[in-house]
Amino acid sequence: MLRIGLTGGIGAGKSTVSKVLAELGAVIVDADVIAREVVEPGTPGLAALVDRFGEEILTADGALDRPALAARAFADEESRLALNSIVHPLVGARTTETIESAPEDAVLVQDIPLLVEGGMGAAFHLVVVVFVDAEDRVQRLVGSRGMSETDARARIAAQADDDQRRAAADVRLDNSGAPGALEPEVRALWAERLVPFESNIRTRTVVRVLPELASPNPQWPAQADRLIARLRLVCGDRAVRIDHIGSTAVEGLPAKDVLDVQVTVANLEVADELAESLAGAGFPRIEHITADDPKPSYQGGETDPALWGKRIHGGADPGRPVNIHLRVDGWPGQQFALVFRDWLRADTDARAEYLAVKEAAAEKAAGHTDYQDAITAYVDAKSPWFDRAYHRAWEWAERTGWSA
Repeated sequence: MLRIGLTGGIGAGKSTVSKVLAELGAVIVDADVIAREVVEPGTPGLAALVDRFGEEILTADGALDRPALAARAFADEESRLALNSIVHPLVGARTTETIESAPEDAVLVQDIPLLVEGGMGAAFHLVVVVFVDAEDRVQRLVGSRGMSETDARARIAAQADDDQRRAAADVRLDNSGAPGALEPEVRALWAERLVPFESNIRTRTVVRVLPELASPNPQWPAQADRLIARLRLVCGDRAVRIDHIGSTAVEGLPAKDVLDVQVTVANLEVADELAESLAGAGFPRIEHITADDPKPSYQGGETDPALWGKRIHGGADPGRPVNIHLRVDGWPGQQFALVFRDWLRADTDARAEYLAVKEAAAEKAAGHTDYQDAITAYVDAKSPWFDRAYHRAWEWAERTGWSA
């Protein structure tokens, strides 16, 4: 199933987004609702809270007095951590039960207030963050929830800040407008990204885009970081290293809006073992590609052509096309991907020269509307330049003492 992590600061309006997604057909797992369930009267969770914070956190009828608990739990860092250590494991267990009962083709949305604080983003196919300015959230909490301003500010200060949430967000939803203003954006997200994404995972469909150059995007490195975090979780210790490579890894260089990431493995058998896990994480294998073109191509490569073998996966997310290259540690393709990136980062002239080659290749590809025809024209136009670039990059590496 497609798993979405939904989060945002207290008072940002996650429930508004969650409600719209539920109406559209998403399965909602709301951490706040579950957090209430696990501390209802008679539960082990409530007993543990009373043991830690005292019977003063109970109402006259024995239920949890949430404002009284908040006053104690958010008073200092030790108390906040104690609260989390009691509630989070209980919420986690109940969440697992709910997820396991969802249909396999579901778009499952987990509403988790502390997703960023808990470093949980890599566990989801996408993280959606609802944003509202902190001062506006204070006013909402005071006006609509009846909190004191002091309590509201303490709650906000105890959570991740906006910069941390931006770094975690695959999708940012601005909920600072009038009530209802965000709904069309949520519906568009559902129709244009979430539904196709779920279908692509289920059918092992890779999203492909025509080879058109885009202006340098300052978000590419952060997007790659989130992608790498997901791949680390999937691959575990079977990945020797994972690197952002290709043109999007070179600051200021126009590129196809496709992230390239290299997963270095010990051998191709490991790459094959990872195929199913990667597909489930949203990265289906591209079956017909099993090797890089040896370099330099005019002599069939400088080493055994078999050492240019690899596996490659694409992305199922229509909002973020990717190429995931699995190459063997120390083989020429794995090494060249790293040295070529670093050479372009360091050499202004080489970077400008490569851009000219890419622009010419994009012009060649522009005459084709079929993806395979366009990418073939694009790659063929660049290949002759790479024969010389292969030697030049390694000459640069030798002069500078470069190492992977």
